[in-house]
Formats: sequence, structure tokens, C-alpha cells
Amino acid sequence: MTPKIVVCGLGPGGANQLTEATTASFDSIEHRYLRTCVHPTADRVNASASFDHLYEKADSFAEVYQKIAVELLEEANKHGEILYAVPGSPLVLEQSVRNLRQAAPSEGVELELLPAISFLDEVWARLQLDPVEETVTLIDGHQFASAAAGHSGPLLVAHTHANWVLSDIKLSVDVDDSHTVVVLQRLGTDDEHIEEIVWSDLDRVIEPDHLTSLYIPQLAAPVGHELIQSVQLMERLRRDCPWDAKQTHGSLRKYLIEEAYEVADVLDRFAAVEASSDDDDNSPEEVDAFELYDELEEELGDLWFQVLFHALLAQEEGYFSIADVARTLYAKMVERHPHVFEQATSDSAAKMPTVETWEQLKQQEKKRTSAFDDIPLALPSLSRADKVIKRGKRAGFAVEQESIGGLLAGVSNIDENATHQQIGRVLLGVVLAASNAKVDPELALREVVTSLAETGRQIEDGGQPPRSEWFDGLFRK
Repeated sequence: MTPKIVVCGLGPGGANQLTEATTASFDSIEHRYLRTCVHPTADRVNASASFDHLYEKADSFAEVYQKIAVELLEEANKHGEILYAVPGSPLVLEQSVRNLRQAAPSEGVELELLPAISFLDEVWARLQLDPVEETVTLIDGHQFASAAAGHSGPLLVAHTHANWVLSDIKLSVDVDDSHTVVVLQRLGTDDEHIEEIVWSDLDRVIEPDHLTSLYIPQLAAPVGHELIQSVQLMERLRRDCPWDAKQTHGSLRKYLIEEAYEVADVLDRFAAVEASSDDDDNSPEEVDAFELYDELEEELGDLWFQVLFHALLAQEEGYFSIADVARTLYAKMVERHPHVFEQATSDSAAKMPTVETWEQLKQQEKKRTSAFDDIPLALPSLSRADKVIKRGKRAGFAVEQESIGGLLAGVSNIDENATHQQIGRVLLGVVLAASNAKVDPELALREVVTSLAETGRQIEDGGQPPRSEWFDGLFRK
């Protein structure tokens, strides 16, 4: 007998909303499972088990729903036929059911879906609107910022079960209190509640639960409006500004590098704060977090402008647009993260890739013929040397300690007549030693040079810098 999973929905709330087919399945199928017991009619199922325990242990909802699908497939193979009951309708915003539909055929498990009343039917009745006529867009509250991008309303937002979800929704779009939200809670139950509130009160005046949804009639600025506006700004500058109009990929290269380093400068300050916070011997550096994040926001904006500029130049030549850049990025990240996106199977969940398997994925994707392909020539030389060494080690090349010593020994022969080759070999020896010590040579040199510059400032100001074995004799007056 082919293993089978019968999936039914418990409706939006009250027991009167259960279909006859669903209630009949409670009696005819011995092994019954609930996604969650937190539902007004969950006790009618008399389930063998629920998956509530997974919500407490997993790091994300996606992980919960993948594990549910895996366990259900195992139970179906064990018992032959099982029932799986979910809140509402199994076909409306049910990720665990979507996972089952993807995985069941390859696992040789039959899937039967019993139609059910969804919370949507109750919503349309209470709001007294035709969702097709009004072109209402259904949005998952967990993905509001991305899923609602470009939409100005009307929107119906589900899965708004916690204050953190409401806060994320509120902060994802900048609107004033002329915009209102209709809060719909526990529709179809004796505890039904509907209330219209202003936007700023979204995460303040209501207590959300698993039967809470939001109806947003209209947003003046669509979610993602600023991103779209930045693309339009770039197009306007390219068209109307003489300087922007004459730029090329080549002429812009130095600006992209400069902007990337300015972002890196701010990130270095974040790293310094994190390091001082972790150091028990030093109190954390006093830093204005708002000022630091303001700087990061500005520098990331400057870098984003460069990305937009190059994408627009490519679009003008008919190669790709910024939308293609985003689409390619999305596809690449999905491909490189099978542990996140691989469909559930009863064998095992996808494992987190190691550094080696990550490199293998990239090598296959980029069709490399050598471990040393695609290492950018424009990288700072220390970083490029470090990357070449790491690629070599992963490819199975050994780095002998004696060879490192031989390269470093050349430092004694360096004088004013030293050649590029002599200096380069000594620097390569330093990078090899750093790689063995698992130290980033670029960051190491940057930290020491920053300390050297600070020592120089103290000497300039007439102070007596603390003695340091690193800098004694380097800077003197």
C-alpha cells in the first residue's frame, strides 16, 4: 500500500467552520498530527502528537516547517496513512504543506488535501469587500518588507502573531498617522475583535496572537519605494548631469574602490568597539552608536550609488539591469545554501556546508579549471597573496615551514638597493606565516599601522607615547 498523508484544515476559528470531510477524517484515520495545539478546535482532532515542541527549539520558522515535513513523511512510511491538521486552510500560507507537496512525490508518498474554510473568507465578510474587485494583495507578515515591495495597498497581512512582527512591519515603511490599519483578531470565534488603529500604534495598543491579521487599506509610499527611487535618481543623473553622462566603467573604477574602503573604515571602528568589549582588561571604548550607524548608513549609500551606476551603464549597452543583478544574486545564494533551501526529505536535512564544500560549489558554479581562477588582480596585494595561499592549501598543496623560513631570512639582505623581487619574497613569507597562524595579514598590518600613526600624533603633540617594542626607533624627533 502506498503511504499516504491526508492534510486537512481546521478553519479560521470556531468548530462550526469545520467541513464534514474534515470531521469524518478524525474518525477514519487512526494516526493524527497537529501542526499546533494553539487553535480553538485543536482538541476536536484528538491528535497522536503535535509539533509545538519544534517551535521552541528551532532557530527559524523555515526550519520548523522543514522538520515537520520530514517527520510527517517518516510517520507516513511507518503507519501507511496519517492525518495532518493545520489551522485555517492547508492551501493558504502553509509552508509546511508546501514543503510536503514538494517532497512527497520523490519519497513515494501520496498526498491528499481536503478543502477547508480559510481565515480569508471571514476577513472578506467582516470588511465587506470583494478581494478581486479591490485587488487586495496577501502578504506574509514575516516577509513584509520584501513581499510588499512596490505595493501601496490594499494589503492583507497574515502571520502577525507577535509584537516583533508588528514592529518590523511598522518600521519597514515611513508613513505618518494619517494611515490607519484594521486589526482583525480571532475571527469566527466568540472572542472576535476588530479595531482600527493609527500606524504608530501598530505594536503598542494590541496584544497579537496566532489568529491576528492586518488590513492596510493604503500606503502613501509603497514598501521598497526608496530603492525604486534610487534607481530613478541614477537614471535622471545619467541623463541630465554632464559629469555623470560621460562616465564609463573604467572611469568609475577608482570611485567604487574609494567608497568600498570608506565603508571598511567604518567597519574597522565597529570591530575596535567589539574587540574592546570582549577584552576583560579594558573597558569598552565610549562610542556614540547612533553616530557610528549614521556613518555606516551614509557610506553604504555611496557604495550603493556605485552599484547602481555600473548596472545602468550595462543596461544602456543592452547587457543587464539592476533587476538582473538582484535576480542573479538571489539565484546564486539559493544555490550556495542547500542547507537552507533544499527541499525536505525523510532521509536527512541538508547539512551546513564546510569551507571546502562552499569552495566546491563556487568552483562548479564559476566553471573554474584551476583552484587559482577568479582571484581578483585588484585585491590589495597582502589579501591577494593570502587568498592564493588558502586556495592552494584547499587544493592539497603543502606549505613547508622551511620554505617560510627561507623567504623570511631574506629580510637580512634588504637595504637601499633591494629589488621588488627581494621585498616581494619577504612579504610572501610574512603572509605564509600569517596563514599558518590563521591571522589575516591585511588586518594585522592595518592594526599595527594605525597604532604607529597614533604614536606619531602623540609625538607631534609633544606628548610622551608609551614605550613599545614595536615602534621604538621608528618615529623619533
